[in-house]
Amino acid sequence: QVQLVESGGGLVQAGGSLRLTCAASRRSVSSINMGWFRQIPGKEREFVAGQRWIGSSSLTLLNSYAEFVKARFTISRDSAKNTLYLQMNNLKPEDTAVYYCALSTKAYVSRRADEYDYWGQGTQVTVSS
Repeated sequence: QVQLVESGGGLVQAGGSLRLTCAASRRSVSSINMGWFRQIPGKEREFVAGQRWIGSSSLTLLNSYAEFVKARFTISRDSAKNTLYLQMNNLKPEDTAVYYCALSTKAYVSRRADEYDYWGQGTQVTVSS
């Protein structure tokens, strides 16, 4: 069983920045995909960014971003800490949502929420205008 714990959400003004953190309880020796999703009440969970981790090495292959966050958000990791980050810059009011970290064992970085096996509890991000 894998546990994912997000942190770093909060209230920020438009144009500001936040960094979300996702701590994973254990690391599989096989390749996995880590992703960030977000959800607004009444809407489906949507893909934000994803990253593929290769085996037990620190090698990362393929960062994938939703079109609406390109050049503003950056996904990264600390392999020694089994921690995933999402640096969010130039935040907009429409970025307001609950942000979730997720883990998938698929052989590719999926943008579909139903292809992820483990989820964190979510962290609220609110951007005021």
